[in-house]
Amino acid sequence: MTPTRKPPAIQCRGLTKEFGSGAARVRALRGVDLDVMSGELTLLVGPSGCGKTTLLSVMAGILNATGGTLHVFGEDMTAMSDAAKVRFRADYIGFIFQQFNLLPTLTAAENAMVPLLIAGQPRRAAMEKARAMLAAVGLGERADAMPWQLSGGQQQRVAIARALVHEPRLLVCDEPTSALDATTGHAVMELLRSTALERDRVVLVVTHDARVMEFGDRIAHMEDGHITKVETREGVEEQIEKMDGGAALPAPLQPPAGSLGPQRK
Repeated sequence: MTPTRKPPAIQCRGLTKEFGSGAARVRALRGVDLDVMSGELTLLVGPSGCGKTTLLSVMAGILNATGGTLHVFGEDMTAMSDAAKVRFRADYIGFIFQQFNLLPTLTAAENAMVPLLIAGQPRRAAMEKARAMLAAVGLGERADAMPWQLSGGQQQRVAIARALVHEPRLLVCDEPTSALDATTGHAVMELLRSTALERDRVVLVVTHDARVMEFGDRIAHMEDGHITKVETREGVEEQIEKMDGGAALPAPLQPPAGSLGPQRK
């Protein structure tokens, strides 16, 4: 008996997004068809300006689609009001952006607990969860530091802890390893992938970093506002070679020497 295939967590059909009008109109998405499954880490790759971040923002409910259909966890995002999208994002989505967007007057732990406070959790319980998540990304000893006292890589890890602390069903990440060294980048990607596998969540990552291709369960290729193909893990090695242009491959991200990897239960 053939097992029943579970429905996609995210389903895009003919998705379009336009900015401006008339001669200034820009067609960022040109009819995107894509299925994203729970329990997987999906990478969105392609040249700069191809629409990756726009697609990520539309799927996360930050931008409204111009046309097509988009269902996330069975909800029709194209028919959802702005107020409903705000609530949906707060309940179901965690964000990791290229810019860390940390509040400068809050400590690392206070920044990390913001989603929990928004969700109405008591401050003491929120602080305990925030500190535990900071420890999971290797910043347990820097929980009381201010953002200006942290390196770029450390600020990125605070942003990752903030995105994970409320255990979202969908985690969207725009270049999450951009400010990290190889060892820390490996630990962060391991954490993101385990988040998808262990919790049956959806993790979407936009990246230009060929070294993280090994972590993708699926790789969706974009060009000129379209999804051109989707590869599974079996095609990862071939994709790395293509992204590298035939030159010597970059050294893979090495596992950390310490215990920076996932620690959540």
